[in-house]
Amino acid sequence: MNNFLKYTFILSVVFQAAAQDIKSAKNVLFIMVDDLRPELNVYGQDLIKSPNIDALAAAGTTFKRAYCNVPVCGASRASLLSGVRPTAKRFLKYYSSINEAGPNAQHIVDYFNDRGYTTISNNKITHLKNDIKTWDEEWHPKDISWRNYQDPKNRDLDANKKPGPAYERLAVEDSVYFDAQTAYKSIEDLKKLKANGQPFFLAVGFVKPHLPFTAPKKYWDLYDESKIRLPKQSTFPETAPKIANHKWGELRAYKDIPKEGPIPEDLAKTLIHAYYASVSFVDAQIGELINALDALELRESTVVVLVGDHGWSLSDHGLWAKHSNFEVALQVPMIISAPGLSENKISNSVAELVDLYPTLCDLTSGKKPPHLQGNSLISSLQNPDKIYKSTALARWQKGETLIENNYFYTEWTLKSNRIQRMLYDHSIDPYETINLATLRRYDKTVENLSQQLKLFKKSFN
Repeated sequence: MNNFLKYTFILSVVFQAAAQDIKSAKNVLFIMVDDLRPELNVYGQDLIKSPNIDALAAAGTTFKRAYCNVPVCGASRASLLSGVRPTAKRFLKYYSSINEAGPNAQHIVDYFNDRGYTTISNNKITHLKNDIKTWDEEWHPKDISWRNYQDPKNRDLDANKKPGPAYERLAVEDSVYFDAQTAYKSIEDLKKLKANGQPFFLAVGFVKPHLPFTAPKKYWDLYDESKIRLPKQSTFPETAPKIANHKWGELRAYKDIPKEGPIPEDLAKTLIHAYYASVSFVDAQIGELINALDALELRESTVVVLVGDHGWSLSDHGLWAKHSNFEVALQVPMIISAPGLSENKISNSVAELVDLYPTLCDLTSGKKPPHLQGNSLISSLQNPDKIYKSTALARWQKGETLIENNYFYTEWTLKSNRIQRMLYDHSIDPYETINLATLRRYDKTVENLSQQLKLFKKSFN
């Protein structure tokens, strides 16, 4: 055989192998929900009505101890999609770019592109539009602004760049709001992707329950506001360091919200009601999307991931929004349903958002890029009853939180090099009310956790 024939034969073998790999590859439906707390039935809460998320959990594994690596949307998403952890120099702000991961980090879209996948982003996946330029398609719904108000008075305020209300309750169809439009667009994409026959990475970003809480009235009507209660710890803990507090400016930017001081109780309950309604609205859209996946007979070849980008405070610790090192701002819902893996299972093994990229590599039989700093969750998916990981690391500005078993330890290094600390033991204080770092009998525990935190950071800086 001459050299040309040898070369042609080798290419033929390579292309056949690649084609076989693509044919057997699993699709990925990646669903991200903005500002979603794990206050769902599958997490042992009965406050929010989310039957479709519950159904997805029944078809997969729910990670009860999943945490974001930074509690702000842009930075959290950039970290997740690049597989690189935040540090004191990268992924700090809501407008963080995925490019902060550095030139040697292959982000997840290029990873799937290189493997022959069709990649589509619908609505909010990266915080910055066009931050990833290699999607096969990036789609965003359009309106006067991202706030998507429907009340004419609110739309007029928005058009004139004046503050609008923090919530909206109208008897309107789902379709007037972005998230329903996102579900419809994604369903149409699924139809095209099935006809195309190529494997796909379809990322679907739902924006509610992000402020403003705009949901059709029928979702508000699912709840009796008279039964809504404030959190058990609705004031800032006396023993927590002041640096752990913040002014929750995200909410204060809205009309009729006090510019300083606490939210009146009646308004606080209405805001919580609005948040619940927004979650139920998004849950309905997720149901439409998953039902379409089933109807198109794509479920048996598709990995489905549902995750939040960070937590959210609903007056927990006297705070609103995210932007803190308390667990309520760090914990996220994470549900993974994949063909051939366990169904209706709970994992109490610790998981981080940075773990999702390597997990998807394993679930789609791909080689993991060397830059990844998370750990694949495949073992937890195969054996949900076993604890594989007990540690996570999150940071917000100068505050760094080490999660180690039941301990939540945070330290802030000030300009004077003085360190402020916060420690909670969730086995005895799940609502984080008593800062154990102020108690002398915990000095040794604090010292040990501080050393662990330093070692953890050194391992990936």
